[in-house]
Amino acid sequence: MALKDQIQAAVKTAMREKAKERLAILRLITAAIKQQEVDSRQELNESQVLATLDKMIKQRQESIKQFTAGQRDDLVAKEQAEIAVIKQFLPSALSTEEIDALIQQAINETGADSMQAMGKVMAIIKPKVQGRADMAAVSQKVKAQLTQ
Repeated sequence: MALKDQIQAAVKTAMREKAKERLAILRLITAAIKQQEVDSRQELNESQVLATLDKMIKQRQESIKQFTAGQRDDLVAKEQAEIAVIKQFLPSALSTEEIDALIQQAINETGADSMQAMGKVMAIIKPKVQGRADMAAVSQKVKAQLTQ
């Protein structure tokens, strides 16, 4: 089942169960996806939906940092609940070994031997790890590999 279909099914289930908080979060997800589709004037594919979910999680993590600094524990709990619901639609996370193997495979595939080829390596890796790993951490690992 496509990711967007899974989200729509979850919306319907939440409506039937009268789970107001979960329904509100699911509607936020749906709205973000629809907004992306309107902005790009095309229907999003799976990787674009995953990228949208990743972006939503990053926004909430940043909000948590701000709310923690402001000692707003009630808002921190709300953001954490939203992250938990969003993560239900992401694929399982990749292990460090799997990420390292994907990086090595991409480096071998592109013949990259310096930082100038980082864009090519990341272009190959990104669709494979989208939603399954933190792209900033993956980028750091690629930099470390290419500077050796």
